Amino acid sequence: MTTSDDAQTVKKAPAKDPWELPDVSGLVVGVLGGTGDQGRGLAYRLAKAGQRVIIGSRAAERAEAAAGELGLGIEGAGNAECARRSDIVIVAVPWDGHAKTLEGLREELAGKLVVDCVNPLGFDKQGAYALKPEEGSAAEQAAALLPDSRVTAAFHHLSAVLLQDPEIDAIDTDVMVLGESRADTDAVQALAARIPGMRGVFAGRLRNAHQVESLVANLISVNRRYKAHAGLRVTDV
Repeated sequence: MTTSDDAQTVKKAPAKDPWELPDVSGLVVGVLGGTGDQGRGLAYRLAKAGQRVIIGSRAAERAEAAAGELGLGIEGAGNAECARRSDIVIVAVPWDGHAKTLEGLREELAGKLVVDCVNPLGFDKQGAYALKPEEGSAAEQAAALLPDSRVTAAFHHLSAVLLQDPEIDAIDTDVMVLGESRADTDAVQALAARIPGMRGVFAGRLRNAHQVESLVANLISVNRRYKAHAGLRVTDV
C-alpha cells in the first residue's frame, strides 16, 4: 500500500529532450515521384548525405535512368518495388496523381513510414493558390488511403532548384514535420537533419497539414517577386 508520504517521494521522469532524435542513417529511403524535380532533388541530397535511396516511378526504366544520372549509389525501380524495399517512403508525386498512386500501393506501403510532401496547388493568371482536398490536405488524404501505414507530412517548402544544384553544399531551411506519432515525426526530423543546413521542426498533427501545404503558394509569390529560392526558418526553438 502506498502512503501519501511515499507518493510525495516519487519523482517524475524528466521530459524528453525534443532535439534528441533517433539514428536513421541505416534506413532505406524510397522516393515515389523520384523522376520529378522535387523527388530528384530530395533523392540527391539524401544520398549525398550517405542515405541509401531508391527512386520510384510508374515506369521502372525512367527511374533507373534518373538514378543513373544522379549516381551516388541511388537505385531506380517501379513504384511498387520501391515501396516494398524501403523503410521510409517519401511521396513526391504531382497532386493530380496523388490519390491514384497511393491507392495502387496500399499493400506495398502497409507498415511503412510514409512522408507526404505534396502541395495541392492551382495556378491562374494571378499566380499560385492553395487547393483544399475533401480530406483537408494531401497528407490527410494519404492517411485515409493508407490506413495500415504511418503517415507524416514534411519537405513541403524546399526549392527543387537548390536541392539539385551540386554547387550548393548546404540548404539553409527548416522542415516542418507533422504527424500523429512522436516516434514517427522524430524519425522524419532526423532524416531532414541528415541534409546539411536543414533542421526538422515538429509542427503539429496531420489536421494542421493544410496550412503548411498552402504556404507554398506564398513562397512561390515571394520567389517570383524577389527572384529567389525562399525557404523557412522557425525562430526561438
